[in-house]
Amino acid sequence: MIDKLAKIECCGCNVCGDACPKGAITFFEDNEGFLYPSIDDDLCIKCNICEKVCPVINIDALKQNDFAHPHCFAAIHRNLQVRFDSTSGGAFSAFAKKAYSEKAYVGGAIWNKDWSVSEYISNNKDDIEKLRSSKYIQSNAIGFYANVKRILQEGEKVLLCGTPCQIAALKSYLKKDYENLITLDFICMYVNSPKVWHKYIEFLEEKYNSKVIYIKDKNKEIGWRTLTNKVVFENGKVIYDSREKNLFRRCYMDLGVASRPSCHNCKFKGFPRIADISIADFWGVEKYLNKDYDNDLGTSLILINSQKGDTYFDEKVKKSLCYQEIPFDTILDGNPALTITYKSPTNIDRIQFYKDLDSVNFEKLILRRLIESTPSKVLFKRRLKNVLKFAYFTMKASKFSISTWYKNIYYNIFSKHVQSTIFSGYFLIFHKYTYIDMHRGAKIIVKGCVKLGNKVTEKDKSQSIFLIRKNGLIKFEGNYTFGAGTNVQVFENAEFIVGGGGDTNIGVEIVCGKKIQFEDNVFLGRNVIVRDTNGEHYLSRQGYKTSRAVILGNHAWLCDRCTIMPGVHVYPGGIVGAGAFVTADVPAFSIVSGNPAQVVDEEVYWKC
Repeated sequence: MIDKLAKIECCGCNVCGDACPKGAITFFEDNEGFLYPSIDDDLCIKCNICEKVCPVINIDALKQNDFAHPHCFAAIHRNLQVRFDSTSGGAFSAFAKKAYSEKAYVGGAIWNKDWSVSEYISNNKDDIEKLRSSKYIQSNAIGFYANVKRILQEGEKVLLCGTPCQIAALKSYLKKDYENLITLDFICMYVNSPKVWHKYIEFLEEKYNSKVIYIKDKNKEIGWRTLTNKVVFENGKVIYDSREKNLFRRCYMDLGVASRPSCHNCKFKGFPRIADISIADFWGVEKYLNKDYDNDLGTSLILINSQKGDTYFDEKVKKSLCYQEIPFDTILDGNPALTITYKSPTNIDRIQFYKDLDSVNFEKLILRRLIESTPSKVLFKRRLKNVLKFAYFTMKASKFSISTWYKNIYYNIFSKHVQSTIFSGYFLIFHKYTYIDMHRGAKIIVKGCVKLGNKVTEKDKSQSIFLIRKNGLIKFEGNYTFGAGTNVQVFENAEFIVGGGGDTNIGVEIVCGKKIQFEDNVFLGRNVIVRDTNGEHYLSRQGYKTSRAVILGNHAWLCDRCTIMPGVHVYPGGIVGAGAFVTADVPAFSIVSGNPAQVVDEEVYWKC
């Protein structure tokens, strides 16, 4: 019976439940949120079919294929929109679209309404968006293998994508190779706990006071390499959590505590691969191919493992892709999960972690564990690295200008107006010809590396001025860069809040009389004007206010010479065209242009 398999070995494929002829195997969720088989002794007839289909027990027999080492390709989908909506370069979409065009069934993992993940199969081409992109938590595959077998026996074509252990489980369950079946697996680091994932979702919904309605991991709008998780809430709020901010990703990549225990002793690494074709992100592509394949929108790695897979790829899929065959040895360095099993971390108490998960705030728990699990030597190296970074940026910005050296040292270490922590990597970098004028009670809070007056060329003598009047506040919440010729004025008692991840071009003008807020990843082109005030000029109109807050939402893009007037809210992903004069709100993921600015396109997504 399957209970002879140690719990730590069980990969959670669920195939034993489908194989049991008496329905004696059900699955229970343990304290970590993973499913494990449970046998009803009253129903069990001791046939041991569950053992015969177990991919872990039968790995030696399953791990074989036509090619000992795969034929390897780098590929990107020809449709840019598909690449934007894919985890890597859009390879899966190319395979799936071809299958649908032949009336085949396509199977893989999809999100459920409660943000759990299940295996799903259909011949409805509209389902491709549900199947596209990785989900990163363990899926529920109960009943899936039996459904696939039924479809195959009816003579229907099937294209199926799953984890390596799921594909091995399917092969074991089917007991023979069906000519009408193409299998794809993906390079898998490990599968993660649905419980940890749901705690993360609960944390987000509580923090932003709204339900999560959309999630896209490895979203391309901030760039493929940032490993950004895009989350959209019911109230219209949009966040882009990069690898450093995404607490769920840090939980499984940095702490290693969210992974299924069996993944730390994975039997499905290395070669030969069991699936006909393997797909993945091609990390390291920049070392081997030109910019045509590497523009930070994702590049797929395709490994052809069988003759059937080779024929399918060659005859049916290649024309949808830009592709290039690459040597086998080029794929290994950037994709260690192909061959390496990641060992369970020894510097964190896993049992205590899952106990705390039920009672401690998710954010506090992850951040605390990250600190506790970091050796003191590593912390010292990080602090030293931040000090050296400050010294490097100061030297690069100041060159031989004694006054610029003085400003960088004075404002970051001695000024009572500036709150910065060089050891944490939080500091201001003044470039030459950058001046600051801070009045009584004025304050700058720095939570990132912020560059002021950044010059494109050393010959640029444009002055950058930052004026903060009495009790005015500028708060930097992450890394940001202001180009040369910037003019920022923060009036008395006003506040200018700047998120991280963006920058401005040259000649930008900010006039803040009440409140201007840049959310994360806001980009401004040349000579952009943003103002929330008309100064002390009054109009004889009821309800008129001299100042009204301006908000530039997450991942907003303001093109050259545009002007943002008081009271405007540019919602997340909004694009303001060159020269536009904006007096009304800009809807999310839309483009506005003209004077006065009008919406000219909608549902537009862009990469910075």
